[in-house]
Amino acid sequence: MSRDLAPSVASAPVRTVRFAHESEQRFARILDFYGVEWEYEPVEFVLDWGPDLRPTSAFRPDFWLPRPGLFVEVTTLNQRLVTKKNGKVRRMSQLYPEVRVTLLYQRDTLALLAKYGLAGAGAGQGPVARSA
Repeated sequence: MSRDLAPSVASAPVRTVRFAHESEQRFARILDFYGVEWEYEPVEFVLDWGPDLRPTSAFRPDFWLPRPGLFVEVTTLNQRLVTKKNGKVRRMSQLYPEVRVTLLYQRDTLALLAKYGLAGAGAGQGPVARSA
């Protein structure tokens, strides 16, 4: 999509995605609104291995944004899960320093939805159409 055109989800090819959590769906709505290309959980990174060299812990970031080459992990309001995700992001940066990953807190996603009027009726209901 050229930068001089207004963002439009309607002009993009669509595919149905089932999200693990409503916060991921909300973030996808923001990306679609701005015409940002994304993929949902496309790759898993091994974080720990057992004595037999089989993976014992892994991390699959929620979104891959090809441009700018960034993985995004969306959090919920549950502090226990936020702490766990922070640990996984730290471990990932140790093992894969060349991979860019960021944590997006749910309060930030909700603030963006409200700011740009995307939190209307049906926010979080059913699957989201997404650009391929």
